[in-house]
Amino acid sequence: MGRKVTVATCSLNQWALDFEGNLERILKSIEIARANGAKYRLGPELEICGYGCADHFYESDTLLHSFQALRKLLESPITQDIICDVGMPIMHHNVRYNCRVLFLNKKILLIRPKMLMANHGNYRELRWFSPWNQQVEEYFLPRMIQEVTGQDTVPFGDCVLSTKDTCIGTEICAELWSPRSPHISMGLDGVEIFTNSSASHHELRKADQRVNLIKSATTKSGGIYLYANQRGCDGDRVYYDGCALVAINGDIVAQGAQFSLNDVVCMDMKRTRKERTGSPANTEHKPCHRVKVDFSLSDDGDDIYLPTHQPITWHFHTPEEEICLGPACWLWDYLRRSGQAGFLLPLSGGVDSSSTACIVHSMCVLLCQAVEDGNSQVLEDVHRVVGDDSYRPQHPRELCSRIFTTCYMGSENSSEATCSRAKDLANQIGSTHMNINIDMAVKGILSIFSVVTGKWPQFRTNGGSHRENLAMQNVQARVRMVLAYLFAQLSLWARGKPGGLLVLGSANVDESLTGYFTKYDCSSADINPIGGISKTDLKSFLLYCVEQFQLTALRGGPTPSVDKTADMGMTYSELSVIGRLRKISKCGPFSMFCKLIHMWKDCITIVLQVAQKVKHFFRMYSVNRHKMTTITPSYHAVSYSPDDNRFDLRPFLYNTRWTWQFRCIDNQVPRLQCIFTDYLTNIF
Repeated sequence: MGRKVTVATCSLNQWALDFEGNLERILKSIEIARANGAKYRLGPELEICGYGCADHFYESDTLLHSFQALRKLLESPITQDIICDVGMPIMHHNVRYNCRVLFLNKKILLIRPKMLMANHGNYRELRWFSPWNQQVEEYFLPRMIQEVTGQDTVPFGDCVLSTKDTCIGTEICAELWSPRSPHISMGLDGVEIFTNSSASHHELRKADQRVNLIKSATTKSGGIYLYANQRGCDGDRVYYDGCALVAINGDIVAQGAQFSLNDVVCMDMKRTRKERTGSPANTEHKPCHRVKVDFSLSDDGDDIYLPTHQPITWHFHTPEEEICLGPACWLWDYLRRSGQAGFLLPLSGGVDSSSTACIVHSMCVLLCQAVEDGNSQVLEDVHRVVGDDSYRPQHPRELCSRIFTTCYMGSENSSEATCSRAKDLANQIGSTHMNINIDMAVKGILSIFSVVTGKWPQFRTNGGSHRENLAMQNVQARVRMVLAYLFAQLSLWARGKPGGLLVLGSANVDESLTGYFTKYDCSSADINPIGGISKTDLKSFLLYCVEQFQLTALRGGPTPSVDKTADMGMTYSELSVIGRLRKISKCGPFSMFCKLIHMWKDCITIVLQVAQKVKHFFRMYSVNRHKMTTITPSYHAVSYSPDDNRFDLRPFLYNTRWTWQFRCIDNQVPRLQCIFTDYLTNIF
């Protein structure tokens, strides 16, 4: 029977290059762990400097300040009598590595560099770090660290920590997801406790993959798996969703919140039995290099009567709940760290802008709940945002009225229905709402054009050409952007209040794929909480909000003023499939056509229709790809996002005729149509 050990893992809301704040949060998590009797504390990846430093990792300052923070950790009385496992970048032999530093009582036990890098999607680790592929070397510590530890060198490399009562092995983030995960060889060599320090961002429907991988890591040979993750917005498009957890012998025994406004969430494991249900296979394997430490994670004496954690059922959020919570937490981090006083949203009454408004309302609900639960950090941040140290939020609608401004920017072409819907929704969530008519501004701009050219363009409904109609629509859309920023900067000033507002955008991921929005219109904003969410998911989310928040103004569903699906040439569900094939399956026009004729064989009866949809999509995509170079920074939520600035690195100037690719499709259409017709004839 194994001894019972006390360990702790945590989720920290770190901020890139905020060394002061990051250090405070690390120390607080260690203090909580010690107070609960933990003998080992695990933190998230690169927690000292923040994971999202990007090209700041090239700077010597980032390495220097990380070591300065490490020195303060070593010197702090809070870190004594507990093994602390922290993350930071380290230069070894003039090469940068993403490392874990394990220390105890002012002595560094080992430095474990990351061996398998995350280099896909939003991750670019190979740009800044090299993977470690050696065994164990000696690392010469900087003098500032030597002065504290009295050590000249420490072990650096692929090694495990051997205490008097157990053995601890380290994984770092992406190593868990690899088919060559280090926990496999460590488990074969008798390691009992596996740890994983991550900076894993949120995507809709992703949590189950992470949990299943962690459960499977201890299902075969047993043991304990501790998972730590960053949480919050550290300064970029992604949101790290926490979910610190502990698994034992294939069962989850502790779960941290996936979405939370707490800056520090430390999992109190109390006592956990470290016995293994299985034994390693009798196979040849390379033994792990063990670093011995004269320390125990278990208590002295008889622990048979001490309770242990029992298996629990993991609660997975629905996609609607994820949309409600993830972007809301991301918005709050962005607001409180930007120094602004709230948000402004052009609210049209459609699906997209209504979804954005509901996410802000959800943020206010979370804030009020956090204050009610006694979260002093949230209350302090609310005081700073609203500019009133005596204010205490009592109700989401009342808080919303202070930090959220909405405006309906109508014209002579707008409908009364959309205006009423926007007003009703604003009233129910509590935002400060304005009704702005833009006709005067549009006519002013057209007057300037007319004076210069002697021409006055018209909408198509008034006899104008296609080019005139497009220009008129663009003028209206871009006037809305200018007015949105004007009111964002001066609305509070006009009310006698300090501060400015962040402008929120509301373009969804599917419309970004085809460029079905005007460049520099009111979808151009400071940030966009729904830019990585599909139209289909947003419609489901609004139905969820009707019940969750009693927002009856959404009943029946917001409807767009124009039929966008007709202009796009496909439905939103079809566009979502195409988007996934383009990005996730890495399909060009021809391979996409080949896949879709099988995927859509039950709903599209003519092969030519599939060919037309594929060619239409790629024409629209390539014609409008340039818009993604200026797209508003958006919350990343799906793996087929077309975000050109980080996630989807592709050209923005294409040969929009796709001559070779489309000819390959056209050559196959007649033959495939005959095969398809024969197939249907045989069935029916």
